[in-house]
Amino acid sequence: MPTISVAMIVKNEAQDLANCLDTVKDWVDEIIILDSGSTDNTKEIALSYGAKFYENSDWPGFGKQRQLAQQYVTSDYVLWLDADERVTPKLQLAILSAVKNDRENTVYEIPRVSEVFGREIRHSGWYPDYVVRLYRTNYAQYNDSLVHEKVEFPASTKVEKLTGDLEHFTYKSIHHYLVKSAGYAKAWADQRQAKGKKATLWQGITHALGCFVKMYLLKAGFLDGKQGFLLAVLSAHSTFVKYADLWERDQHKHERVLQGQSFK
Repeated sequence: MPTISVAMIVKNEAQDLANCLDTVKDWVDEIIILDSGSTDNTKEIALSYGAKFYENSDWPGFGKQRQLAQQYVTSDYVLWLDADERVTPKLQLAILSAVKNDRENTVYEIPRVSEVFGREIRHSGWYPDYVVRLYRTNYAQYNDSLVHEKVEFPASTKVEKLTGDLEHFTYKSIHHYLVKSAGYAKAWADQRQAKGKKATLWQGITHALGCFVKMYLLKAGFLDGKQGFLLAVLSAHSTFVKYADLWERDQHKHERVLQGQSFK
């Protein structure tokens, strides 16, 4: 039977890491963890599970950090996990079956269910959140995106859906959401700015309103209770912030140009 490794990129994940590794430690052949500068006891926890622990604090973005982590994988298959995720028993069986069957030119999507503010989100366009997380190590890899990175694979690839949920404990509090979303928004704006993209505040407003309407009304977020409402409001807020960030950067750039011209 082909071998399988779990690969993870982490930073200050002491709160979640052990709970994640408990769900895979007994059936994977290798655990690869690439840390980007933890100051808590993430490393000690990882080593206690027999993980191979590496460090790269020169953060290149999510995509390239995952590419680097994959270079350390020695197994036939790689299963990507985040520290705030848990593999359910049903999903474990589906993963092992896929590895055993070892189909050529195939990658595997895993259905993810997220818990937000203490409640599983089953609507809002968040479930099932299929993500490609399992593939032959030498067949695919993540792209270069700074944030919201995706696995790249040949066009002829067959994408198979696995059964069994990947539990995702994504946002534990409002503060936790704001901190994480601020990082994502900055990375999004960095990426767009590097490509020469601009934004207007009107774009931020319209995209934010569209985000709320889609999540709460069209995707039935109201069925997720108060957490569904909060998630829609906060997602709209984050959407506006990332466009506002990009707009503000362009304003500063324009002001510097005008100041430079005034000194000539």
